[in-house]
Amino acid sequence: MYANPVPTLYRSIAKELPRVLTLYDIDIPIPEARAGIRSLFQENAQVKDTRVLDMLVEKGYMELEETLLHYKQRPHLLRIFEGFKHKTTGADRKKLGLDASIDEQFARA
Repeated sequence: MYANPVPTLYRSIAKELPRVLTLYDIDIPIPEARAGIRSLFQENAQVKDTRVLDMLVEKGYMELEETLLHYKQRPHLLRIFEGFKHKTTGADRKKLGLDASIDEQFARA
């Protein structure tokens, strides 16, 4: 019988996490980085279709390989570890009313 591929992928990522943080010079505690990875796994916890699970696992291994081969850039990983804190798009950020104060205009930039 085969092992469940999802926990195996998670363990592989957790095992390489200190190396990734060192490679990309990311100053985040390992437990906090693991929490960011765990949140990505929890987003897809409701998936039950085995074909979709297999695809997600393969995609996870590809992401890990690309990260270890340094195909990604530091901001890509920070977005994963720190979460998507800045949800506003450029168009949303630039919207100002006609009566916007000079402070609001300055803060927009």
